[in-house]
Amino acid sequence: MASNLVASLENAVSLPVAERASALIVIGQSLLDGEANGASGNLSAQVAGHLAALLEDHGGSGKDRMSIGEMLGALGDPRLLTPNDAGYWVTVTSDDDDIHIGQYPVTNAEFQKWVDKGGYDNRAAWSDDGWAWLQDCDDPWPVRATSDGSAPFVVSNQPIVGVSWFEAEAYANAHSARLPRADERVWVIRGHERRPYPWGSPFGEGNANTREEVLGRPCAVGLYSRDRTPEGVCDLAGNAGEWTTDVVGNDRLIHPGAWDQPSLAAWAKALSIEAPSARWAGLGFRLAKD
Repeated sequence: MASNLVASLENAVSLPVAERASALIVIGQSLLDGEANGASGNLSAQVAGHLAALLEDHGGSGKDRMSIGEMLGALGDPRLLTPNDAGYWVTVTSDDDDIHIGQYPVTNAEFQKWVDKGGYDNRAAWSDDGWAWLQDCDDPWPVRATSDGSAPFVVSNQPIVGVSWFEAEAYANAHSARLPRADERVWVIRGHERRPYPWGSPFGEGNANTREEVLGRPCAVGLYSRDRTPEGVCDLAGNAGEWTTDVVGNDRLIHPGAWDQPSLAAWAKALSIEAPSARWAGLGFRLAKD
């Protein structure tokens, strides 16, 4: 009954942080199971709001936080915006100019909206090389996202992974944006203080979703509250590696810090080279704009 869930929610939010998450997750599951008798919309939003607030707290293990992120994604994450929303962007002041960059990597939710609107049929968004790649590709992201074993990687509030540079470029073009330059991304992490990681130093434990966390997959964006710059740009060290716009011969530069990579890949200046057609389960992207 809805009244029982309301009472449970009131009790849950009064619990200590360490106990609150599990109680909210139980309530969220009840809502997903249809136990609110028509009142689920409002209650879901309330539970999601409390779960989002918990992500600002750094307590609990990585797996505890992952459970919070998963339930938040299932209920509808209120933090998720699109490139058309002003709150999507963070402005970082550098020595040369202001850098306008996405607060989070591009998520599955926002990318899926573009797919649903015909993004893969919109020739205008694709470069010539990208369109040629797409015509020869049997499994672009919309196909891969529905394949066996893909479910852990397509949670709505997780960063999109497994996309080629061409797909990332097309998404950026469609939103009057671009991929960040490698030097811009380095500056966003390091800032005027020249931080080696968004939180400073040392690398430490529990600060970013890298291989050492043994989560074994991406997690909700913004879940690691220390993997965040003072301006609020999140997930720069771990969770998903990111394409940049930089061209090296026929290849592209990426920042490799991701859930399946070691902490050495999380360093601000870490770079790797990939073919633009490369796709792997730890590689995504974020947007920048002029």
